[in-house]
Amino acid sequence: MARKKVREYDAKRILKARFEGVIGKTLPIQVAQVTSSTDYKDLLQQHPWLGSSKLVVKPDMLFGQRGKHDLVGLNLSWSQAEAFVKERIGKTVTVNECTGPVTTFIVEPFMPHKEEMYMCIQSNRLDYEVSFSAMGGVSIEEHWDQLSSIKVDATAQDLSSEAVAPLTAKLPLETRGRVGDFIRAMFKVFLDVDATLIEMNPFTFDLTGEPFPLDIRMELDDTAQFRSGSKWCGAEFPLPFGRTLAPAEEHVQSMDETTGASLKFTVLNPKGRVWLMVAGGGASVIYTDTVGDLGFAQELGNYGEYSGAPNTNETYQYARTVLSCATANSDGRARALLIGGGIANFTNVAATFQGIIKALRESSEALIAAKVFTFVRRGGPNYLEGLDMMRALGSEIGVPIEVYGPESSMTGICANAIERIKADKY
Repeated sequence: MARKKVREYDAKRILKARFEGVIGKTLPIQVAQVTSSTDYKDLLQQHPWLGSSKLVVKPDMLFGQRGKHDLVGLNLSWSQAEAFVKERIGKTVTVNECTGPVTTFIVEPFMPHKEEMYMCIQSNRLDYEVSFSAMGGVSIEEHWDQLSSIKVDATAQDLSSEAVAPLTAKLPLETRGRVGDFIRAMFKVFLDVDATLIEMNPFTFDLTGEPFPLDIRMELDDTAQFRSGSKWCGAEFPLPFGRTLAPAEEHVQSMDETTGASLKFTVLNPKGRVWLMVAGGGASVIYTDTVGDLGFAQELGNYGEYSGAPNTNETYQYARTVLSCATANSDGRARALLIGGGIANFTNVAATFQGIIKALRESSEALIAAKVFTFVRRGGPNYLEGLDMMRALGSEIGVPIEVYGPESSMTGICANAIERIKADKY
């Protein structure tokens, strides 16, 4: 399971669509999105309610403290909302030590209300947790003692009234049933869309007396896209606030989007001395954790993996990208490149190594200039052929390459690599 955040704009569209599809009732949610490329006249034509409602405007950038940065407009006309956004879009703010421009706003009808309640449904490793408080809103943290929670078995497909009763027991009788039914309905939607988190802080009662979400945070299990992606209303998974993709990351992402294999690459420290070209998500975690345990977490250049049997050309393109980063920003100190991973089940090790070898051969001068020691560890189909190819390559291009098979541990390879670059004798 991979928990991926979506914008509030997408969360509310998903919620509206699936509430009607699963529960058979309509949530009167209306939302519009504004970016720097928005044509305001076109937006008004698409959403006529913008011109007839009082509006709320706020950034939709996966960060909080929006009011503290004068980024929330309340009870505005459309012309006021348009001016509010134009004055602030592109503004650079710093939130929790993360700095970046505000590029995306959500606009929705202003909902006068008195009650502010809190609800959260989230996935844990072995169960679901459902929480509720009648004291929601910006002061929720001051009233955590009012929060009630229940654990729900991971196999559950529904919540009974009896299960929800402890959460709503302190509410007045006239609202207890409506809130309880709403929580039960949200749990069904949560399961239906393969969400890992739905948090409403706050939700309130609309003018008809029915529960209505004001602010929503939603996370989806992106590994369930094959099953539930059609229910996600085209939702995007934006980067965390303040995070932008480096060109190398954009390149790998574009490759990943056009292949059935998995290609992932995130730069952690452009000047790092330990770089990974690891096959398999599990192996990438082991390598990363081991480097951290050995005290070199700050020197880890990247996190990533290639898996799902990429072909030779895909592996070559991926390797070129990693090598271009691993040999850049050299400061004269030795570096380590860790290639390989665990024992493959079906990936042809020799075939993938052909792509990596081509990239290594092309980058030999850069590897030598950056004093890169290369460590190879792999097992699986045709691994002996692949390892022999790597040994021959080291002699051919004059790059120090140490080659290990599955008899050597991945953690041991990491230790060898770090000891080598600590010695700094290339």
